This record gives sequence, structure tokens and C-alpha cells, in this order.
Amino acid sequence: MFHLLCLLLFLLPSSNMYPGVSAVCAFRTRCFFRRLLPDLPAVMHRHYTLDVAAPLLRTQGYVDGRWISAASVFPVLDPATGQELARVSDCGPGEAKQAVDAAYKAFQSWKGTTAKERSLLLRKWHDLMMLHKEDLAKLITFECGKTMRESIGEVMYSSSFLEWFSEEARRMYGDIVPSPFKDRKILQLKQPVGVASIITPWNFPSAMITRKVGAALAAGCTVVVKPAEDTPLSALALAELAEQAGIPAGVFNVVPSSREKTPSVGHVLCTDPLVAKISFTGSTATGKVLLKLAADTVKRASMELGGHAPFIVFDSADVDKAVAGAIASKFRNSGQTCVCANRFFVQSGIYDLFLEKLGQAMDSELRLGHGSDPETTQGPLINVRAAEKVVNQVSDAVSLGAKVLRGGKRLEGSFMEPTLLADVTTDMLCTREETFGPLLPVVRFNTEEEALAIANASNVGLAGYFYSQDVSQIWRVAEALEVGMVGINEGIISTSEALFGGVKQSGLGREGSNHGINEYVEVKYMCFGGLKL
Repeated sequence: MFHLLCLLLFLLPSSNMYPGVSAVCAFRTRCFFRRLLPDLPAVMHRHYTLDVAAPLLRTQGYVDGRWISAASVFPVLDPATGQELARVSDCGPGEAKQAVDAAYKAFQSWKGTTAKERSLLLRKWHDLMMLHKEDLAKLITFECGKTMRESIGEVMYSSSFLEWFSEEARRMYGDIVPSPFKDRKILQLKQPVGVASIITPWNFPSAMITRKVGAALAAGCTVVVKPAEDTPLSALALAELAEQAGIPAGVFNVVPSSREKTPSVGHVLCTDPLVAKISFTGSTATGKVLLKLAADTVKRASMELGGHAPFIVFDSADVDKAVAGAIASKFRNSGQTCVCANRFFVQSGIYDLFLEKLGQAMDSELRLGHGSDPETTQGPLINVRAAEKVVNQVSDAVSLGAKVLRGGKRLEGSFMEPTLLADVTTDMLCTREETFGPLLPVVRFNTEEEALAIANASNVGLAGYFYSQDVSQIWRVAEALEVGMVGINEGIISTSEALFGGVKQSGLGREGSNHGINEYVEVKYMCFGGLKL
């Protein structure tokens, strides 16, 4: 099993295939991208400096309230330029075990704190994030590649979970159940599960931590966070602010590790008997491996796994709003979110109009560049492998008859042209697997039944979107889509107040909302008998 984990974490799709395009299409694409990225070569070779307050740029692990070094370090790179940002302690299974032990020890006292005490600490942590939001955003932009506008948005989103769960901590109610016996009272209490292992991805290096940790700490659990190897700086900055907020030693621990050591660290976090709960966001394949590892000790598990979101535009839709929603949903973080629209289905009556307006919107709204440039709307993909995966999907689609209307090529480094494909069919790779990149493939359909059939023909179901002004159709389609979250005439749906999670192989459990805290509690039944009433 351990070797299988290693294999899955190392095995990423790659390809050197490039799509073929006609001479007319190539000319149109060149004109488009002269407007889109006139200075990209200069961007690639310019030196950008990560300028943040010294206390927030941490490079050591954080265990039991102390900053710890490891025997070796690993580099963190700017995905836009390939420049090294920092060298971070490469924690291994030894440091992971130390973190678990520290979390278990801290749990014995943390679970006894009052809900109000935990609430106040989480709120103070939130306030510190707001105070340092510019520096936290810079860390996200430089290690993840997002634009500063999106990074600021992520910091706001990330901090909102600390605020939300600071309030939910005081609403973790139990129940008094009417007893069928006169001499007994029935009570149901909620209690924290214990130590939680938190394993997070690179695409939201701050928010994916707080969405889990906020709920865990509010419930009375302690945590060990394993951030993605590409983006450990945001996690370590959160640790610094947690310490400043007064979160006790051992309650919040961070063990960064390289790609090479990730499997061994993950093995400890999923098999140690002191760990009661794992929460993972990442690929479905890796999630299945982690579930198998956790099974031997029957750990509680939350899994937010792969998505393959359909985006359906019906003839009755407001086309301008549908185009705006498509741009927002597809090209946020350069297409690298688990709820990005991945498969676009447009009804025949408006198919050509939608493509025309969508192409015009891409021309006017998208600009590639370094995320720190205020004019940039599209940053790089996280690494070269990610860009190669998009190229492979484009090449496959073109070979099967798709037309490239915009983009289609990989540029220098890990930059990828935002790409619009027409005449896409359901046998193409881009409609069968998640892209995680700026590729927008459009399939034509004729009937509502046809759209639902192809939208639901997937083994995952995280998010889905559709545009319609027919109220009856809205109810039918919203209920019929086999997903955990539905955006109706809206392309951006995430908020701390609403639940987040999927169906099928998109995962287990829910995060955020009033449901999120329940992932970190057990419900205990107490029968109080022998009463003289």
C-alpha cells in the first residue's frame, strides 16, 4: 500500500504532443495573443521579488509551538518564472510523528476549553489575517501563480472560515430527547473526535487549510497540517499568525515536505493510531489510497476529491450572463480549481451566438502575465506537467475533429494559452477527464434530456452549473444533476456559509456551513436513569 501511495503521488500525466491548427486559425490565434500577452517573454525573464514582512516568511516546520528544522530542505519556486523563492525544511516521518504526538498531548487540554474560549481565539486569528492580508496574498501569488486580485480574494475567503467557525463553536448544540421511561432522561452530546490530519492541495494554499482547521479547532480537535509541496509558505504563515493569536502549543502543527518525502509523511498521518480523523483535498486516485491506509484503524475521513463540472446553457438563457459566468468559472486561477466548469454544453439554438460572444469576451478580458502585475488576469499553471496535460487534451480533441477558436498552445515555462474549442464531442479526452487548466471545450446539444444524460455520465459529481430562465426547467435540472453543489445562473458559488462537497467519487462529507463542524465531532448518547420524577 505504501508503494502504491508513492506511485500515485509521483505519477502525473504528461505529453509533448501539440495540436495542429489550420493556417487561418493560426493567424487568428496569433492576432488574439498579440493583444493577450504582448510582453510575456519579458515577464518570463524579469526578476520579481517576494517582499513580505519577515515574521510571515517562515521556512521551518511548526510543531508543538516551536519552529523546527529538518535534516534537509527543499526549494519553493515561483511557477511564473521558475525562480527560487525559499528553501523550506523537508520534514519526514519522524517530524510527522512528533507533530501527531504533540497534537495528541495538546488535545487533552484543548478539548476541555469552553466553546467561548475557542471562539475568541479563532476570531483573533481571523483578525490577524485581515491585518496582514496584503502579505498573505503576495505569498499565494508567488508560490501558486495566482493574480494578486485573486490572492486577495483567497485571503478574504480563507479568513472567513475562521470567522464563521468562531461563531459555530458556540452553536455546537446537543439534544435532550423525550424518554419513553419516566425514570430516565436521554441526552445526546457532541464531543471532538481527537487529532485530525489535514492534507491540503496547492491551488488554494490558504483557504483549504482554514476551511478544515477552523471547523476542527472550533469542535475542540487538534490538527497536523501537511501542505502541498508546491505551496508550503502560506501554511507556515498561518502558523505564525496562529501563534500570535494565542492558539496553544500543539493545537496547530505544520509539517512541510518535499514531493519525495510526501508519501512517508502521508503514511504516518493516515496510519498512526493517535490520529482519529483525516481530511484530504486532492485527486480521487490519491484519496482512495488514503482511505485504504486509514481503514486499518477505522479513522473518520472527509474527502474533497476530483471534479468534472458540467456547465449547461439552455436556449432560454440570458447569453450575456452565461458568457460572463463561463469566463468567471473557467478561467479563475487559470482553470485550476476543483469546481471549475470543465465540460460546456450549449443548446443548438444559441450555440453559435454563445461561441461568438465568448470569444469576444476572451479577447477583451484575458491577459497572461506574472500574478504581481495588476493588469494580469491569467497566471501560469502550477508546473510544466500541468501545462503538458492541457496540451495533450487539446491535441486529442483536434485530432478527433474539434476546432480551435482561441489559443491552443503551450507558451514558455508553464504558461498555457486560454483555449476555446468548438465542435467538441463526448468521446474526446477533455470531456472524459478533469483538465485543471484554461481549456474551454463546447459541446452542442438539442434537448434537456440529452444534456442531463451527458452531464451525469461521469463517476464524479462535485459541482455543476446551468443557465436558464425557465422556472420549471430550473427545478427539473437542479434536482436531476448528480452533483453536490449547483450554480443556477451563477458561475461562482463558494462561500463559508454554504456547504462544500460532492457525490459519487468526488468525496465524502461536507465542509463549511453549519454542517462542516459535524465532520469533527462524535455524538454520544447518555442515558440518565434511576430518577424519581
